[in-house]
Amino acid sequence: MNQTHISVVAVLLAMPALAQDFAGQRDGMVEELRHYAQRAGDGAIRDEVFASMNAVERHRFVPPREISHAYENRPLPIGWGQTISQPYIVALMTDLLEPESDDVVLEVGTGSGYQAAVLSGLVDHVYTIEIIEALAEQGSERLQGLGFDNVSTRLGDGYFGWEEFAPFDSIIVTAAATHVPPPLIAQLKPGGRMVIPVGGRFTTQWLLLIEKDNDGSIVTRQIAPVRFVPLTGKR
Repeated sequence: MNQTHISVVAVLLAMPALAQDFAGQRDGMVEELRHYAQRAGDGAIRDEVFASMNAVERHRFVPPREISHAYENRPLPIGWGQTISQPYIVALMTDLLEPESDDVVLEVGTGSGYQAAVLSGLVDHVYTIEIIEALAEQGSERLQGLGFDNVSTRLGDGYFGWEEFAPFDSIIVTAAATHVPPPLIAQLKPGGRMVIPVGGRFTTQWLLLIEKDNDGSIVTRQIAPVRFVPLTGKR
């Protein structure tokens, strides 16, 4: 692992909690998200989702230069052309999965590790894949260092899922695909849910909820227009 990558993560993990009132900022962020959801018509976001977000220290998942903005309701750059998602979008996508405590979830696009950390408090296990090597290394070290023991990380192309541990109760994709990847549909359990943004970089992207019925048939619903970095990989 590159020494620069190690030092950046080490700084974040060792950061004194008293440097700022991070707990108070998290409380404020969650309260803002509750109001935001009500205004957006998504007032039914589960209390458990907000509780998990309040338990995860988002400032540990952003670069040092962005720490003062960690609890603002907006995406932040994390390097390599990637971002940590807007907290409201994290809440919405997590809620759409309808997570249960015994669920096994696949995440495509580890990024900073924040979405996996939020899910880890709601489900039995999270498998998360990242295609950018530096982010995969940082995400793995960060999640392990912060004690998220029910999260497994892997470097790879998430378009093809993680067949070894399939099928999954739910799948979440944190980058915009031009189409819904067939391997992910195949790795979703009957009765399972997938949340994925679909669309091009310069066209409208839609957050889709995909439900797989017990007979294997697929029902797709558009949830909201969104803006994500593109899903990358060779295919």
